[in-house]
Amino acid sequence: MDSQDGLDWRERQRRAVSAHAVADERRRAAEQAAAAELVAQFVAEAVRRGLPATRLTARSYDGRRRYRTRLRGWYVDRAQSRAIDLDGRFHLLTVPGGLRARLFGADPQPSPAPLVVGAGGRDGESMPLEILLARRLHEDDGA
Repeated sequence: MDSQDGLDWRERQRRAVSAHAVADERRRAAEQAAAAELVAQFVAEAVRRGLPATRLTARSYDGRRRYRTRLRGWYVDRAQSRAIDLDGRFHLLTVPGGLRARLFGADPQPSPAPLVVGAGGRDGESMPLEILLARRLHEDDGA
């Protein structure tokens, strides 16, 4: 194998890695767009049904403390660790905590909603976002 073959191989590898990264980014963007649409539909339906929004709280990473937030919206899981605010933004409601959060409240930042909530976690703890949101709407139907 001469040095030219080695350069060609490295160039092919570099291009393959680059193509893979581009494809992965496109897939991620498509998933985020689909999840954002599901969240927007949820907010529209929640408002249409008159589902009461609540003041959201965040939990410390260790789970021992809860902190006030300025957010209003709907919790979408039983653990109250994920929520959608009135503006249709998805929030993971876990924060570092500390004295500042105790005194002034926490400020969890929105994050892109996943199509599968809890993916990569323990078995049985992941659920498609669409089902999670449908269950949340169904809970307030009195069921």
